[in-house]
Amino acid sequence: MNTTTVPNQNILFCDYYKQWINVYKEGAIRPVTMKKYNMAYQWLLRLVPQLRICDLDRISYQKLLNDYALIHERQTTMDFHHHLKCAILDAVDEGLIARDPTRKAIIKGKQPREKKTKYLNQYELHKLIEDLDLTNRINTDWLILLVAKTGMRFSEALALTPKDFDFSHQTLSISKTWDYKGNGGFLPTKNQSSVRKIPLDWQTVIQFADLLKDLEKDKPIFINKKIYNSTINSALERHCKNVNIPIISMHGLRHTHASILLFAGVSIASVARRLGHSNITTTQKTYLHIIQELESKDIDIIMRSLSNLNS
Repeated sequence: MNTTTVPNQNILFCDYYKQWINVYKEGAIRPVTMKKYNMAYQWLLRLVPQLRICDLDRISYQKLLNDYALIHERQTTMDFHHHLKCAILDAVDEGLIARDPTRKAIIKGKQPREKKTKYLNQYELHKLIEDLDLTNRINTDWLILLVAKTGMRFSEALALTPKDFDFSHQTLSISKTWDYKGNGGFLPTKNQSSVRKIPLDWQTVIQFADLLKDLEKDKPIFINKKIYNSTINSALERHCKNVNIPIISMHGLRHTHASILLFAGVSIASVARRLGHSNITTTQKTYLHIIQELESKDIDIIMRSLSNLNS
């Protein structure tokens, strides 16, 4: 008698997916990424609560994507597809599904919303900084200034402690992040490349050396209660309105920092290291529009230089 266990092909797709993320993803990925997988599960409950995994074929999968795309932009739908695909391919390997239903899937989506301005130019950044209320004690505006001066991620800035500042060498060490989306506490950086030392200008060194001299060395300098990204963005928006410049987010300050360096002639490799990107390709993709603009200027310089070589 054959006692081989037959895979449960009648299991609901949403149940299989929940089981899959619990087994393969829980504890293996960052909490923020885990939330995205769990969000995909919630959408399965909403869109296909009764779909059995054995009934998941190309048509039913495409219909699922289409329904999701009705209220999401194309990139968000693509992310949803990628979160589901790995689990589905495992189900194919296990014999729960006969063929890969994700093959040749068509990704649709709503028209993207009008994008907000991602970065300020140097003049606009100067106006913003002039409007900051930089008191003799650490406050939200000091956080805004430091992100503008370093290009740090918001979570990296929140995790800073006084001992991360090396004033004698004018550097700032990034080695952790703050779990502001969860219950607080230190977390690892986004990737190994995010662990870095950022050179600081002398003015920032003098300012923070005075601000931090009496603070506990191991405690976050910007955290004294639960902090929200929206709260800091609201403060930043208020300053932008005060000086009549485009409204940007804290992440927009990171883009501002990078764009100003690129326009100043700093190499892409140096900008990538300063931002903590895992590779230069990430930097190139993120700032492609700026790089293309700089290349146009380079062509003018090349042509002028070559014209001077005439005999």
